[in-house]
Amino acid sequence: MFVDTHLHVIDLEALRYPWLEEAPALNRDFSYETYALEARRVGIEASLHMEVDVAEDQIEAETEYVGGLAQGRKSLIVGAIASCRPEEEGFAAYLERQQANPLVRGFRRVLHVMPDDLSDAPLFRQNLKRLAGTRFTFDLCVLPRQIPKAIALADLAPDVQFVLDHCGVPDIKAGEMEPWRAQIAEIARRPNVVAKISGVVAYADPDSWSVATLGPWVEHVVESFGWDRVVWGSDWPVCTLGGGLSTWVAATQALFAGASADERARLYADNARRIWRL
Repeated sequence: MFVDTHLHVIDLEALRYPWLEEAPALNRDFSYETYALEARRVGIEASLHMEVDVAEDQIEAETEYVGGLAQGRKSLIVGAIASCRPEEEGFAAYLERQQANPLVRGFRRVLHVMPDDLSDAPLFRQNLKRLAGTRFTFDLCVLPRQIPKAIALADLAPDVQFVLDHCGVPDIKAGEMEPWRAQIAEIARRPNVVAKISGVVAYADPDSWSVATLGPWVEHVVESFGWDRVVWGSDWPVCTLGGGLSTWVAATQALFAGASADERARLYADNARRIWRL
């Protein structure tokens, strides 16, 4: 059974997603109900909703929307990773409001589509330190060339639990193993960072990838971080760009067929339950 640490729900009637204008394949509704039907069939027993970079004035509205989904009968959603803006003065007040909401388990500020120096700002770094001593994690969604920026944040806030999304967003389609490989090994030296085995099918060639294609990339992440610091995520519906949820789950099972039952349990669910106190 899986704990999915990276589910996105897209509801164009409820919320605005400016970035979808540049992503036509995803610019439509992807409902929780559609996800849940398939998720249960492939063995997903709980899910964390990951923020979908909604319009900035709707950040808290998205969290409220996800809360409604979580309250549904037998909902798979057990928590939310909410959007945030650490570069803004209002972050401290925003953080205090979220501390009162048990649904929120962590935050993400999308960085891979932002200027590289965003996370260098003194206010951004000061606000990130505020997560120390809280239940909140911070997801790092960065490109390989930005991993040094992620390393700097992990070193800046050693008491904050960071989560590296999507194996560090490698360019699997182009086969660009370096500098990604070296950067993964370096960030894995930080004990306050865990890696998310998610999203990789979207970075491979949709017409030709196979388990053999993904193997070297996924295996390097697990070897670097170890079995206690990796979690699994679907990245639905982005994974539909590379075959879909069922295909990714099947690929995951093939990739880790040689691992022990205990190792698979830690990756698939146990680590997530520990990290987010599910």
